[in-house]
Amino acid sequence: MTAALLTLADARLPAGGHTHSGGVEQAIAAGLVHDPSSLAGFLLRRLQTAGRVAAGLAAAACRGGDPAALDAEADARTPSPALRAASRQQGRGLVRVGRRAWPSPLWDALPAAPHHPVALGAAATAGGLTPRDAAGAAAYLSVSGPATAAQRLLAMDPLTVAAVTARLAPGIDAVADGALRDGLPADADPLLDLLAEVHAARRDRFFAS
Repeated sequence: MTAALLTLADARLPAGGHTHSGGVEQAIAAGLVHDPSSLAGFLLRRLQTAGRVAAGLAAAACRGGDPAALDAEADARTPSPALRAASRQQGRGLVRVGRRAWPSPLWDALPAAPHHPVALGAAATAGGLTPRDAAGAAAYLSVSGPATAAQRLLAMDPLTVAAVTARLAPGIDAVADGALRDGLPADADPLLDLLAEVHAARRDRFFAS
């Protein structure tokens, strides 16, 4: 079971996550992220909003919640069209990988291009994981992807970025635990939505989102 969890949280999983920056590319362009301290603040902000929502949805999907209903809940909690598109792109990619890694009839119950947290919850179930595992993977992915993207875009020291991410561990655990306790949160961040829409209109971007 641990191996399945590590696989889901691994950036090398070919589900398309490496092509998304989680908004950090546009945050860098706007001057909001420029050093380890500002990156840490951005990651914490993302964890406590988008990360909480993703963790709640992933846990609910792993518990056996109706995939179509949860997908609609994800739509309602993602006001930015650019972020909805990015989530569905990554969800579709995860389904492709999941079907091969963990064959299960669960995949056929998902929408054609599910939101990523919904697909992540299904993958966790198919891999024999728990809702807490699913929530933890979702929370971790909400910061690990942007951290890696910032490292590449700013040519930051990998050890420094790893330390920034590692220091978020207590917050990641708290978000994952909260997903089991609080149901489906609706935390929003208008800044992240705005950054996503500005980024989507750019022609010089390196990442899809």
